[in-house]
Amino acid sequence: MKISKRGEYALRALIDLGIASEMGWPMLQISELASKEKLPIKFLEQIFTQLKSAGYVVSRRGKFGGYSLGRPMSRIKFGEVIRLIDGPLAPIRCVSQTSYARCSCPDEIHCGLRMLMFDVRNAISTILDRYSLTDIVEITLRKYRHDKITPPFLKRSMPLASILSKEGKLPVRGESRVKASKRFSGSHGSQSHNGRAKIAAK
Repeated sequence: MKISKRGEYALRALIDLGIASEMGWPMLQISELASKEKLPIKFLEQIFTQLKSAGYVVSRRGKFGGYSLGRPMSRIKFGEVIRLIDGPLAPIRCVSQTSYARCSCPDEIHCGLRMLMFDVRNAISTILDRYSLTDIVEITLRKYRHDKITPPFLKRSMPLASILSKEGKLPVRGESRVKASKRFSGSHGSQSHNGRAKIAAK
């Protein structure tokens, strides 16, 4: 299994939406996501079209439109999203649970390679199907707090969610922006840190 650039960007965009929601901004504009991830807007729009068709995100048109999560973060599993974008998690199709296809081996039942690939598939799917967007967003925010780094979307140039909330059209999910600001008060404004972070799964 290899995650394509399209799959990688889809996962990163979902994490961004999850972080923004926790910061009190349940909706983001495509331009904000493209700017943060340094991606072409057109390419990101194509990815979101696919995520939207599967119900992972919803969109709102208009001047203050954008994208928000289409289901609770706990119900967005990374394995499902990767299968949607890139296909089976299995390294070879003859061990896939979702897209099985017979290979060229004349004796599939006694194929040692297939037995090995079963273990590989099971190891990959066990991890990716266990972790939800809730888990990864929590791990990411925990790392920001540990490194005293201001998380993205805590402060935005345009109070989009505030405007929509006053209209009564978009309830804010997650904690309020005031609480989020207090939780990260005293953090540094820099968005970078030295060394590669080792994040331990809970």
